[in-house]
Amino acid sequence: MSSLLFLMLASSLADGLKRNVETEMKPKNETALQKTPGICLTPGCVKAASTVIEMIDKEVDPCTDFFEFACGNFHKKTIIPDHQTHTGTFTMLGDKLNEQLRILFESTPEPNEPKIFKSVRNYYNSCMDQDRIEKSGKKTLLKLVDKLGGWPVLEGDKWEKKKFSWHEFDVRAHRMGLVVGSILMFKVDTDYDNSSLRIFEIDQPEFGLDKEYLQNGFKDKDVQAYYRYMVNIAVHYGAKRKTAKKELKESLLFEILLATLSIPKEQRRNSTALNNKMPVKEANKMYPGFDWTKHINNVYRELETPLKSKELINVAVPSYVKELAKYLPRVRARVQANYLVWRALMSLMLFNDKTAQNIELEYCKLLTGKKVIPPRWETCTKVTAGLEAIGSTTLYKWDGSLTNAVGAMYAKKYFPESSKKIADDMVTNIRKEFKILLDELDWMDDITRKKAQVKVDKMTPHIGYAKEILDNNLINEFYKGLEMSSDSFLVNHLTHMNFIKKYYAKQFRNIIDPRSWEEHGGAAIVNAFYDSQENSIKFPAGILDGVYFQDDRPKYMNYGAIGMVVGHEITHGFDDQGSQKDGDGNLVNWWEPETKKKYLKRAQCIIDQYGNYTVNVGGKVMNLNGINTQGENVADNGGFKEAYRAYMRLVKREGEEPSLPGLPYTPRQLFWISGAAPWCTVMREEKLKNYVLTDYHSPMRFRVNGSLRNLKEFSRDWNCPSRSPMNPVKKCKVW
Repeated sequence: MSSLLFLMLASSLADGLKRNVETEMKPKNETALQKTPGICLTPGCVKAASTVIEMIDKEVDPCTDFFEFACGNFHKKTIIPDHQTHTGTFTMLGDKLNEQLRILFESTPEPNEPKIFKSVRNYYNSCMDQDRIEKSGKKTLLKLVDKLGGWPVLEGDKWEKKKFSWHEFDVRAHRMGLVVGSILMFKVDTDYDNSSLRIFEIDQPEFGLDKEYLQNGFKDKDVQAYYRYMVNIAVHYGAKRKTAKKELKESLLFEILLATLSIPKEQRRNSTALNNKMPVKEANKMYPGFDWTKHINNVYRELETPLKSKELINVAVPSYVKELAKYLPRVRARVQANYLVWRALMSLMLFNDKTAQNIELEYCKLLTGKKVIPPRWETCTKVTAGLEAIGSTTLYKWDGSLTNAVGAMYAKKYFPESSKKIADDMVTNIRKEFKILLDELDWMDDITRKKAQVKVDKMTPHIGYAKEILDNNLINEFYKGLEMSSDSFLVNHLTHMNFIKKYYAKQFRNIIDPRSWEEHGGAAIVNAFYDSQENSIKFPAGILDGVYFQDDRPKYMNYGAIGMVVGHEITHGFDDQGSQKDGDGNLVNWWEPETKKKYLKRAQCIIDQYGNYTVNVGGKVMNLNGINTQGENVADNGGFKEAYRAYMRLVKREGEEPSLPGLPYTPRQLFWISGAAPWCTVMREEKLKNYVLTDYHSPMRFRVNGSLRNLKEFSRDWNCPSRSPMNPVKKCKVW
C-alpha cells in the first residue's frame, strides 16, 4: 500500500477513533458481538485491512456462504493465467517464491559460498538453454532409448525380444538415473514397526494416467486423450502412425489391466494392511522364477552390504504381486517394452523439444485445462528447486536432492529470524491447546488419553529451516561428489538423480535420526507437512509469508491463517492414518477398543458430510470422495478449532487486540476471515474434475465451509441463525 493511501486512511479514521475507541463494531449482519479496544493504524494493520477489503464480498451473507463472503471479490477479479490450471492466494505465494528463487539462480556467485551453489546455477542454466534442447533434445532422448534396449514401436522387426525382460529394463533404467517401477515398484522406505530403521518395500506402481481415469476403460474420453498423447509422441520420434496406434493400444490396454490389479486409494489408508514383512526368499514364492534378492542388489548396487535372502522386506500389496505373477508371463515382451519405454519418455518431456512439449500440452488441455506452456524461467526455477514434478517425481520430497542447497540460498537472503520466533511461539501455544482439548474429550478413556498426550509431547516441530543449512562446511560435506557442470539439461538431471539414489543406498543400513538437519533443510517450499514416520510437523520458511503470515499484523490474523495450518498438521497425527502410529512413528495400536469405536463413529460423520458435497463439472454432478479426503477434512476441522482456542487463551492473558481500519468486523470475526483467505482459489473445470477424482484434499470451498459449519464458535461470532447454511443443527466433531 502506498504511503499516500495509508495517510488518507489514517486521517479519515483519526477523528472517529478519538470518539469511538470503546464503541462496538457491527458486522455486515448488524449484530454487535464484541467490544474492541480501538483501531490499529500501524502500517502492518493498514496493509492487512487493505488485503481483506480487496478480497471479501460484502454483499454475501457470511452465514450463508462464508467462503464466498471471505473470497468473493478475489474470485471476481482474479483471472487464471493461461499457463496455470488454477490460481489463488496459495498459488500466488508460490509465484512469489519462484520469482525470488529466479533472482538467486541468476545472480552472481558470492565469495566463499558453498560449492553446490554453482551446480544449482548450472542446473538452472542448462534448463534455460532452450536453443540447445531444441537442437539436440530429441536426438539425446533417442540415444537414451537405445541404451534402454530400444522402443519396439520405432524399431519394428529390428527389435529383439530375446534381450528383454522388464526387471532387467528396470536395472538399466535405474543405473542411468531414471525413476523406475512402472510394473512393480522397489523402493527404500521406513520400517512401519521400527521407525529408526529403513526397509525395502515392494509396491504397486503409479500409472501414467491415474487409476481413477484408467478404470473407465479404453473408450473413455480422458483415456483416449492419453492414448493420442502416446501415439503422437511415438510419431514425433519416427514411428508410423498406423503402427503406433496398433502397438500403443496394446500397451495402453496392458496399463489399464495393471491398474485394475492395483488396489484403490481408499484401501491404502489402512497402514496395517500395507505392512506385510517377510524374508525376501518368502516373497520370491509370490512370483516364481523372479529372483528378488538378485534384482534388489542389481538395482541398489551401492549398498555397502548386499541384501541377503533371509532379510526382511515389506510387500505392501501382496494381492497385486500375486496377480501380476499370473498375468505378466502371458503378456508379449513387445507390449511390455512399448509400455515401459513410453513411461520413461513421458517422465522426460521437460527435456524435449517444443514440438513434443506442445503434444503434451494438447493432452494437458483436456485433463487440466492448461492453455499454454509455462514461461521457461518458471519451469526451470521450479525444477531446480525440486518443486516441479518430473514424471510423477517431485524431488523436494527426496532426501539427497538439491532441497537443502536451495533452502540455504533462500534462507540467507529472504527469511527474517524474527518471523521464526513468532511462528515458534504459535506452534507452542497451539500444541498446548491440543493437549487441553484432549483433556476435555468425554469420549476418550484415560489410558488412550495418556498415550495421546505422550504423542503430542513427542511431536517435533521444524519451523522455517534447520540452522545447519547456513553452515557452508556442512553443506559442502552433504553434497560431496555432486557436480553438475554439463551444458546438457538431461545429463545434469541424471547426475542429480544418481546422487540421490546413491544417498539412499548409503543411508539404508544407518539408524534414522528423525531430528537430523539433513532431512529438514527445505526452506524454499510453500507448504506444510506432518510426517507420521517421524511424528513431526514442518513449516518451511516459504509458507511463513503472504496471507498466511506477517510479523507486523495483529495476532488474530496470523492465528487464523498459519495458526490454522499449524493445528491442521498437529491434527494429522490423530486423523484416520496418523492415529495408527504412536509417538515414535511406529505402527502400534495404542487405542483402547471402545475408544477406537467412538473415534471411528465420529470420523464417519466427517466421511458422510463431505461425501454428500457435490460439484458441477461441465453439467455433470460429482460427489466428493469422503473416504479419501477424510484425513485432510479431519485436520481442517481440528486446525480451525485449535487455532481459535489458542488465540482466545492468548487474549485472556494479554488482552484484546485492536481491530483493523475501514472494516466493521471484530477481531474474532477477522480471525475467521483470515482463516479463509489462504484457500481463496479459482480453478478450471478440467482441473476441478481431476482434483475431485484424485486429490486427498477437498476443493477449497468445502475446506472452509465444511469446517466452519461444524464449529459453534464460528456461528456464535457471526451470530448465524440456527439451521442457516453455516450453522446446521447436526455438526460433526472429531477433535
